[in-house]
Amino acid sequence: MPNAVFLDFLLKLSILNRIFAAYIMKNLGTMSDQYKYDLRGVSATKDEVHAAIKNLDKGLFPLAFCKIMPDVAGGDADYCNLMHADTAGTKTSLAYLYWKETGDLSVWKGIAQDAIVMNLDDMACVGCTKDILLSSTIGRNKRLITGDVISTLINSANDFLEMLRPYGVEVHMSGGETADVGDIVRTVDVGYTAFARMKRADLIVNDIKDGDVIVGLSSSGQSTYETNYNGGMGSNGLTSARHDVLNSFYGEKYPDSFDKEMPKEVAYIGSKRLTDPVTIPGVDSLNVGQLILSPTRTYLPFIQKLLSELRPQINGMVHCTGGGQTKVKHFIKDKHIIKDKMMETPYLFQLIQKESGTSWKEMYQVFNMGQRLEVYLPEAYAQEVIDISKSFNIDAQITGRVEDFDGEKVTVDSVHGKFEY
Repeated sequence: MPNAVFLDFLLKLSILNRIFAAYIMKNLGTMSDQYKYDLRGVSATKDEVHAAIKNLDKGLFPLAFCKIMPDVAGGDADYCNLMHADTAGTKTSLAYLYWKETGDLSVWKGIAQDAIVMNLDDMACVGCTKDILLSSTIGRNKRLITGDVISTLINSANDFLEMLRPYGVEVHMSGGETADVGDIVRTVDVGYTAFARMKRADLIVNDIKDGDVIVGLSSSGQSTYETNYNGGMGSNGLTSARHDVLNSFYGEKYPDSFDKEMPKEVAYIGSKRLTDPVTIPGVDSLNVGQLILSPTRTYLPFIQKLLSELRPQINGMVHCTGGGQTKVKHFIKDKHIIKDKMMETPYLFQLIQKESGTSWKEMYQVFNMGQRLEVYLPEAYAQEVIDISKSFNIDAQITGRVEDFDGEKVTVDSVHGKFEY
C-alpha cells in the first residue's frame, strides 16, 4: 500500500476511533463515566487517595467531619487544634478561559472564595467558626497569569472575610506564599490553609443516630449575603463539567487550559460557549460561564446562627463536596442514610447531565446536585433548622432519614431513579 494512501487510512481510522469512543461514552452510562474519568486523569471517589491515607492517624474523633488534633499549640486538655488545607481545584482553569475570552477580572473573586470556603465550611461542620487563621498558597504561570489577577485574588479574599465578620464569623488572614512556578503549574493554582484552636466542649462530632432526619440546604439561588444568583456548582466536578459542557473551540484556542496528554475524545466535547445565554426564571443576564463559575456558597452565617441556637441538638453536619451525596459514608458507622425527598435538581446539573450523558447515579456521586450542606438531628428540631436557613433566603427541607444498618450505606431515591452506594 503506498505511503500516502496508508497514512490517509490511518488518519481516517483514528478519526473513526474517536467518534466511536465519544459515542460509547455518551451512551453507555456508568461504565463510560469511569472511562472518561480515567482518560481525564481524575477520580469521582478518590479511592487511591483514601487508600494512601488509610493508615494515618485519624485524630481524636475519627468520625468528625474535619480532623481534630490534641492541643499542641497550647497544651490544654480542654482544647483541641484544627488544621485544614484545600484549593479551588481545576475551577481556576475555567476562570482562566472566561477571563481570556471576556477580559472580566471579577471572575477571579469567585476563585478566592472557592478556595477559602472549601476550608472554612468544612471546619464549620465540627463547630469551628471563630478565631481562625488563614494562609494562602498561590502558584502561577507568570507567562499567562498577570499581576492584576494575583491582586484580585488577594484583595477579594480580604473582602470576603470582611463580609463574614458582621455575622460573627472571625477569620484572620496571616499572609501566605505567591510563587511563579510555570514549570509545574499550567495556569494558576489557588489554595488556603486554615488553623484554629477551640474548646473540645464546643465541637460537633458526628454521632448520626437511628431516627435522625436530614435537613438539606440548597446550594443554588441567591442568599441574603450573595450579590448574584448561584448556580450551585461549588468546587467539585469541574473537570467533568468543563470538558463535557464546553465546545472544542476552547481546546483549540487555549491549549494551556488542559492537560496536553488528555485524549481529544474527552477534551471539550460539549456544545456550549461560555457566553451563551442561560434562561432561568427570575434571573437576569446570565451566561453559561457565569453559571458554572458561581462561587462556592458559604454556609457560615447560617451555621453560626444554627450553633448559637441548636448546638446541643445537632448529631452531625456534612458538607457535600468531594463525593457529592455519598460524602456522608465516611462519617457514619453501621447506618443507612436514606435520601428520598431530594430537592429539585437545579438547572446547572441538568445541563451537565444532558451535555455529558453521565448516568444519574454518577451525577449524585460527583456533584452536590443542589444540596451541599446537611444537618442531622431529631425531627423535632428540623423546622427550626429550616427556619434559620430561610432567614438567609436559602431553601431547606427534610430530605431524608437515618436507620440502623449492618455497615455503611447511602440510598438516593430521586425523580431520576433510585441509586445505592
